[in-house]
Amino acid sequence: MILYAIFLFTLIFTQEYYDGYLIYTPGGGGGQGVSGSTTYLRSGDGLDIIKSWSHSSGPASMPYLFRTDQPGLENSLLYYPSRSNQTVMDSGGVGGQISIYDWNGTLLWNYVIAGRLNEITNNNRFQHHHDIEPLPNGNILVIAWEELYQSEWSNFGFSTIQNGIVWSTAILELKPNLETGQTEIVWEWYIKDHLVQNVNPSLDNYAENISDHPELMNPNINTIGGGFGGGSDWMHINAIDYNEDLDQIILSSRFMDEIYIIDHSTTTEEAASHSGGNSNKGGDFLYRWGKPENYGRGNESNHLLGDQHSINWIDKNIENGGGNLICYVNQLPTNPSRAAVVEFIPPLMDDGNYYIEDGEPWGPNDYEWIVTATGQNPNFTSSMQGGAFRLPNGNTLISDCDSATIYETDEDGNFIQNSANQDYLYRINAQNAMIARAQKYSPDYFEGEAGILGDLNDDGNINVADIILVVNVILGLTQYNSLADMNDDGNINVQDIILIVNIILFNN
Repeated sequence: MILYAIFLFTLIFTQEYYDGYLIYTPGGGGGQGVSGSTTYLRSGDGLDIIKSWSHSSGPASMPYLFRTDQPGLENSLLYYPSRSNQTVMDSGGVGGQISIYDWNGTLLWNYVIAGRLNEITNNNRFQHHHDIEPLPNGNILVIAWEELYQSEWSNFGFSTIQNGIVWSTAILELKPNLETGQTEIVWEWYIKDHLVQNVNPSLDNYAENISDHPELMNPNINTIGGGFGGGSDWMHINAIDYNEDLDQIILSSRFMDEIYIIDHSTTTEEAASHSGGNSNKGGDFLYRWGKPENYGRGNESNHLLGDQHSINWIDKNIENGGGNLICYVNQLPTNPSRAAVVEFIPPLMDDGNYYIEDGEPWGPNDYEWIVTATGQNPNFTSSMQGGAFRLPNGNTLISDCDSATIYETDEDGNFIQNSANQDYLYRINAQNAMIARAQKYSPDYFEGEAGILGDLNDDGNINVADIILVVNVILGLTQYNSLADMNDDGNINVQDIILIVNIILFNN
């Protein structure tokens, strides 16, 4: 009896990792490049492999599991961005192709973005790199470089180019046909349509004061040709996320130390303009944050991002920060040798636009939440990629790419220990191994229509029989059942039993 009481006490008061599905694709010594790799779906503690998918090419960033109309994990699809052997532009995060697999590992669709695309009317070369974002309808948002030669980039006011070529940024929306293998490009956005410069007065995008146009990008920020890897990469966009409620896209630029939000409700024609869409701003920036000096506002104290990756919206249903933004900052401006994970609150207004005062930078002026790779915390600093995601129970999942290590913190930033009492969740112990980003999915993410919460035996009543079943789940005698997670924190423990008892005794 005493041991059981201790067990229940431990369930309540110890830190707990989020018991979801952990997914990642290792690179480096864990498998990278054109030669191949494997995607792993593991248990929430990282100890057990639930499923794996083999690939003939290494990862460009992270894989995604897509929930189909058919309920069940086994009916999900794997979306995998990877490195093509046909790349025409090569730099950090280079990819070139996207593949879709079913649960059994059958390749259903593959599309190469490395060269000229028949679906796009101009004759420029394109190259997918880094990230993708599967949309709820199954379409895919893709980050791509668009190669511009002097005959074109000179018309946009670029003046700080060392090697004569600009790899500009394009966002393409692909519509894959899994039956025919065909692909349609249904939406396009180009940064070259949203530039403002004060160098060449004869061009249409000239403005005397860059600071008058925070919604536009100055093409003469940074010297093109001076970056690492491929020197023609101008912005180095490395992450993309989508908010279905807002119909907006967010992007992260490593070279600019900024994130950008654009309107996805536009047509392709509107996306090339400065009007239209829900925002009536076309494809201009609705919001940008991280380094307002890029648009001539603020000062060094407003410089809050550095080389960041993995920008994403926190799910609105998560109590801890729902609707806020979170990202992995590779070089914290106040301590460039160390990384951090930061959460911040964008100044979203009711109409879907973002508040900004005349002459001032977009807020906020500080982080809402931060955990740093300093002091007593593990040093999760990575020079390449890296990830941060808020989990349904309020924990935060952190990926240190360089050391192939995955961490998890609680709401207060305390690092949760694994079963071996180490301050990380999972690590690949292979030379030069990397994990660009890992993610966890909720156990009930892939389920169909749920039953009655607390009714584990599905008899239409909540009673003592259900309490016994919950205890069995806690003790590991039966498998996880999301109907036992009464407080929706991702863990099943004595707190859920108490809530069921309250329903039985008081019908509330």
